[in-house]
Parts: sequence; structure tokens; C-alpha cells
Amino acid sequence: MSLFGTLRTPRNLVFGAGQRRALPGYAAALGKRALIVTDQRLGADAEFLRIVEALMQAGVQARVFDGTVAELPIECIASAVDAGKAIDADLVIGIGGGSCLDAAKVAAVLLTHRGTISDYYGEFKVPGPVLPLISLPTTSGTGSEVTPVAVVTDPDRAVKVGIASPHIISHTAICDPELTYSCPPGLTAVSGADALTHAIEAFTTMRREPTGSIVHEHVFLGKNVLSDNHALMAISHIAASLKRAYDNGDDFDARERLMLGATMAGLAFGTAGTAAAHAVQYPIGAMTHTPHGAGVAVMMPYVMEFNRRHCEADLAEIGRAMGLAAKGTVSDQAGAAIDAVEKLFASVGIPKTIADLGVERAQLPTVAEQAMGSARLIKNNPRSIELASMTTLVEAAFAGDRSRLV
Repeated sequence: MSLFGTLRTPRNLVFGAGQRRALPGYAAALGKRALIVTDQRLGADAEFLRIVEALMQAGVQARVFDGTVAELPIECIASAVDAGKAIDADLVIGIGGGSCLDAAKVAAVLLTHRGTISDYYGEFKVPGPVLPLISLPTTSGTGSEVTPVAVVTDPDRAVKVGIASPHIISHTAICDPELTYSCPPGLTAVSGADALTHAIEAFTTMRREPTGSIVHEHVFLGKNVLSDNHALMAISHIAASLKRAYDNGDDFDARERLMLGATMAGLAFGTAGTAAAHAVQYPIGAMTHTPHGAGVAVMMPYVMEFNRRHCEADLAEIGRAMGLAAKGTVSDQAGAAIDAVEKLFASVGIPKTIADLGVERAQLPTVAEQAMGSARLIKNNPRSIELASMTTLVEAAFAGDRSRLV
């Protein structure tokens, strides 16, 4: 197959310690009335208040909505939209973790195109450009600052639902590792594990035939030469920094590398997509209310084993990016990579099985059935999945037995 690659990226991507101070310049060039979307904890933070003051001094009127909550229920977004309407916002700024950034994306859609959130579920449902969007992440995890997707919780749906469109990619993403310094160990672990899962799944997604219309048919295009570079860069940085940042939050080098890895992982999966680990996490998250990053990380070694014979060379390359020596056959190297991911996740407190997350044996058929409903994820998996094989996968993840998948 000939070389093919695509990147879906912000117009501006700024990375580095202290770069949050670039925000006023970008914001003033885009609008005069900014809706700032964040959460209650950050809304009272002294550094956040300094950021808002700097915007005001640059001539940007700011209305802060600090009502974002985890899992992003749609009622929360409706309140954010009301806040934006109250000032006739012409710019949206998301500051916080993934939920805050996703809330800002969806608010930008609704402030521009009106309607209801459900009008935009799925791929390519956003009809055109949205209000200019600037994102500043405060965790090293979701990569939402650079991706074309936002995930929300709808009470009428059994699992989380996504809005996927190139129109909701941030105009400008500012990634300042200093904003992550206060992130506690538990959140550092699940966020970083989420990011590593993004990178691994992006690097091992199915490679599609690059037709002339592929970029218009799929938001997530599958494995390609440009996303691969970002994925490997992400894996290298996260593998070298996650445990260090978890053990010592004041290890600023580790904090920087972890955030860089998370952003690169976002660039990778924002184009290539994710696959089975994320598909299984959606029903598990709905059942157990465990953090998304923990759920996908628990599943990742099992999914890697499940897919192993369909992407052994890719798994071996992941191992090399993690710093493993290339010993034995390609199959041996693939197995070593899976072991290394499992060991890294265990070292930062990620549970071993979905039973540890609170899934009960009687729920396994429902997990498998609902996971199969995530068509945009299932179609990306390098190994084709039917209900029977999905059932085998979730049963192995419940029992903690990868050997069932060999």
C-alpha cells in the first residue's frame, strides 16, 4: 500500500512551561467576549484568576462558567451555553481536564448552530465551523485540546455518546505543563494511562484503503504514516515519565514529558482513532462509574493480546518505543511489549481486571453487547470482532487471564 497520511490539528499548538501567558494574545485576536468553561475547583484557583485578569487587561470580556462536572452530563453543558448566550460570546475558552475541554467544544457548537446536543451525535453531524475555541489542559490525559471529538453523558442513552467532527478541533491549544503540577497521584495515573492507551490504540488501528474520499467518509481514518509518528513519540515520552510523575509530582521534567506525550497521543488518535479498549470501557464506565482512564487502561493489555497476531510488528515497535531491547522473535517482542504495558499500569495503581472495577459476572453479556454498539471504535480494531469474540475478550479481562486470548 502506498504511503498515506492525514493530520487533523489545531491551527496553533503551543507547548511549554509558562506558555499559558500566550493566551491573551491569541484570545484578543479571535474575539472580544469570551465564555470560559472550567470546573468549580479551578474557578477558585489563584492562577486561574490571574489568567482571567490577563484576558480582561487584553480587552477580552470574560464570563466564567465553573459548573463543569465529571462525566459531563448534558444538563451541565446547557448551563454553560446559557452563560455564553448571556454575554453574546464570540469566543470559547476551555481550561481544565478533559470534561472541561469537551464541555467547551460542545458549548461552541450549540452557541453557533443552536439545536440540541443530540442533533450532533455521531460523525460529521456538525454542519460548519463553530465559534473560535481555545483549549488549555490542566491534566496530561485526554488530549482533548487537539482532537475532533467530545464525549457526553446523555440520560436517555445507556452509554456515553460522542460528537465527532473536524469543526470542533480547537483553533488554538496551549499546553503548559505548569498547570499540571498540582495534579494528585491518582489523577496523574489514570490520565497518563488514558494517554498511553490512546497512543497504543492509534498505532495499532486498522489501516484503511486510502481512497480519494476517505477523509470525508471517516473522522477517524485508521493507522497512517503521520499519526504513527505522533503515536510513537507519545509512547516514548509517557513510558519514560508516567511512573516518575506518579511517584513525585515535583519531578518537573517528568511532568513536562507526560504532558507532551498526552498531547502527541491526542494528535495520533484524533486522526487514527481508538478501538476495542475504548469500546469496552463505555459500558463498563456506565455500570461502575469508574474513571475513563482506569477503564481503558485495565482493558489495554487484554486488547493487545487479543489483537496480537494481527499486529505483532506494531506491538514490537511499541516495545522499542518504551525502551525495550529487541530480543527474540517479533512475536517474543510483541509479548514483551504487552507485559511492559501491564507492568507499568500496575506500578501506578491501575487495577488488573474489570472485576476489580466493580463489574459483576452477570453483567458480562451486557458489556459485550453494548461494546459492540460502538461501531466507530469496533471498525478501527485491527482484528475483526464479532459478539462471540468480544465475549471472550471481556471474560478474559474479568478473569485476569490473558492466556485465554492467545
